[in-house]
Amino acid sequence: MIENNLTKGNVLTRLVLFSLPFLASNFVQSLYNVADMLIVGNFCGSESMSGVTIGGQVTFILTNTIVGLCMGGTVLIGQYLGAGNQPALKKAITTLITLLTLSSLAITVIMIFLRRPVLYLIRTPAESFSESDSYLTVTLTGIIFIFGYNALSAILRGMGNSKQPLYFVLAACITNIFLDLLFVAVFHWNAFGAALATVISQAISVFLCISYMKKNNFQFDFKLRSFRIHGEQLKLIFKIGLPTCVQNSITSISFAFIQTIVNIVGGVSASAGVGAVGKFNSFAFMPIHAMSTSVSAMAAQNFGAGKLDRAVSACRIGVIFSFCVSSCFFAFVMVFPESVLRIFGNDPKMIHDGVTYLRSFAYDFFLIPFIFCINGFLIGGGHSFFTLLTNVLSSVLLRVPVCYFFGIQLGWGLKGVGLGAPAASAGTLLVIIVYLFTGKWRYNVIHHNPLEYSGS
Repeated sequence: MIENNLTKGNVLTRLVLFSLPFLASNFVQSLYNVADMLIVGNFCGSESMSGVTIGGQVTFILTNTIVGLCMGGTVLIGQYLGAGNQPALKKAITTLITLLTLSSLAITVIMIFLRRPVLYLIRTPAESFSESDSYLTVTLTGIIFIFGYNALSAILRGMGNSKQPLYFVLAACITNIFLDLLFVAVFHWNAFGAALATVISQAISVFLCISYMKKNNFQFDFKLRSFRIHGEQLKLIFKIGLPTCVQNSITSISFAFIQTIVNIVGGVSASAGVGAVGKFNSFAFMPIHAMSTSVSAMAAQNFGAGKLDRAVSACRIGVIFSFCVSSCFFAFVMVFPESVLRIFGNDPKMIHDGVTYLRSFAYDFFLIPFIFCINGFLIGGGHSFFTLLTNVLSSVLLRVPVCYFFGIQLGWGLKGVGLGAPAASAGTLLVIIVYLFTGKWRYNVIHHNPLEYSGS
């Protein structure tokens, strides 16, 4: 049985039991992503490391865009499941899979032709341009597998199943590490080898996921005749997912702007150092992201079932848990920042630049738990348009200008670029708090009705 009802039982127990497999899945996913940087950094040097960082940043923009639509599907599937509407549930799953398959094919064709202009646009250093191009070209050819894993995992989580995605990504991670060592350390294929390992590993995870779904009589059989678009479900997926899709795109593009600023103020060593910090942060933010996604899935089912109290309780528990974890990471990076960077290589300049950036960025650890978990709760109720607005505020109107002003105009370099994150998060959190006081979050957007909340 693929489904898991999150509208019954103790809220804390259900949330923890649901989030732990997803947390483990995020850990493995982060290890999967870090493997490229870790192995390339230790066997190839800063040029290849910068190439993986920059090429991976472009792939991240594309993937994050599609993940937004996946979130729309997750919420819609969760609400249909909570409401017990099986026919609509099947239509939502069919529509989401078809939509993302078509999108991945279109993006692959378009981006193959645009990849080099994009790399020039973000001021890729000449020393690492070839490596960036190699990494990006290979990952673009396998974008259907990257999209496919995210789509199928989102469907399973929407149905309350967080265990199977863990198993699939674990298999992919083990494969990726083995192939990274083979292609990079043994064959010396540098960034090209790291990208090839990523694509092959993602393909394996997709095929495992499809095999599991077919064996368990999943609502979609993956035969060509079954791919179709249902208008009502497509409209709702876009209504919920498009704001998150745009939000993720804006966030990713803002990171590309920040990468451009980093390339200007520091060059290859700064690019490599900031890339290493980014990979470490994927671990640090992993428990927060896992809890946020779990809160969103649980909130979606309980909004659909009309149980707002349970959704609010899940959000509160998620914030407390995430804040405790992120505070520990903050303490660690402030005391042992060099240890974080040495994992990725021994270049003294790369380590120095990475530490400078990390020390100022680290204050974001105190703010992100609130933003992630509350936004996950709001998305579960269909309020993704509001989360889009706050994200535009954070990533475009605040973070990029602050990074530019502090980093370039004031001449603070990487320290100023790092301060852009906590400054943007502080402004965003203030807006979210004001929105909560308005009470608009009580409305379930999908069913257009206000829900009663008895809490304080």
